[in-house]
Amino acid sequence: MAENTHAQIVIIGTGPAGYTAAIYAARAELSPLVIEGIQPGGQLTTTTEVENFPGFPAGIQGPEMMQLFRQQAERFGTRFSTGMVTAVDFAKRPFTLTVDEEKKVTADAVVIATGASARYLGLPSEKALLGYGVSACATCDGFFYRGKEVVVVGGGDSAMEEATFLTRFATKVTLIHRRDAFRASKIMQKRTLENDKIEVIYNAVVSEVLGDAKETGVTGVRIRDVNSDESREIACHGMFVAIGHTPNTQPFAGAIKLDAKGYVVVEQGSTRTSVEGVFACGDVADQTYRQAITAAGTGCMAAIDVERWLAEQA
Repeated sequence: MAENTHAQIVIIGTGPAGYTAAIYAARAELSPLVIEGIQPGGQLTTTTEVENFPGFPAGIQGPEMMQLFRQQAERFGTRFSTGMVTAVDFAKRPFTLTVDEEKKVTADAVVIATGASARYLGLPSEKALLGYGVSACATCDGFFYRGKEVVVVGGGDSAMEEATFLTRFATKVTLIHRRDAFRASKIMQKRTLENDKIEVIYNAVVSEVLGDAKETGVTGVRIRDVNSDESREIACHGMFVAIGHTPNTQPFAGAIKLDAKGYVVVEQGSTRTSVEGVFACGDVADQTYRQAITAAGTGCMAAIDVERWLAEQA
């Protein structure tokens, strides 16, 4: 990318949302420029088997799916540039984006598709087994654990929801919480504690995920009691981390309206943000569904919203 680049539309981020926005924008002859970030393809590049995206009846590997999305966007003339948007100026048009803290890109319209990152425990063994039994999305991966035992880590509403959802497939769900009481809502606690397939272990943290990515996948977890410091192992086939997500909106703080959790606020039924000409799609604005198919849908919406907005400016 040249030192100073201008594009009619710049899409920040990839994944299903960014790629779909690029496909639609390119087909509308808007010549989109996609700034990919440090993980082109987004979270799906860390996913092994994707079985719930329509059109792939036999399933598909996450990285392969994202490569197909990219090829389709390229087919219609999308330009790609690797780099991180580190600052933005949305105060005047054309908008100015700073990439890698030095390069400047200007745009008539911007689509934010930077996603949200699942929070993990930070264990080396967890990272090594990510996609091989370690997951942060029960809705995405729960089906793979039919007839098996799994562990869920967390104590909020999302952990309760994940644990309850997993009982549809798993024979047993062990919920591990580092405190002696949950912070989840009362109704979610009640639903969880009354489920015969869920066992709760309080005052414990996972200190190691056991298994081998190449051979067995996850075979268990080692947990440590926070009071006694004693450790023990629990056999399982999968570990779901449900300690929240962090939207990737750091460069946009102060430039557009974010909610209390840092997600981009968009108009209901639209992808318009608080700044005219700036749009957002995918997990960066969605803390409810967080699915590849919903991200792709809002990516389509964003491109159409941009096309109509630019036509209004002409």
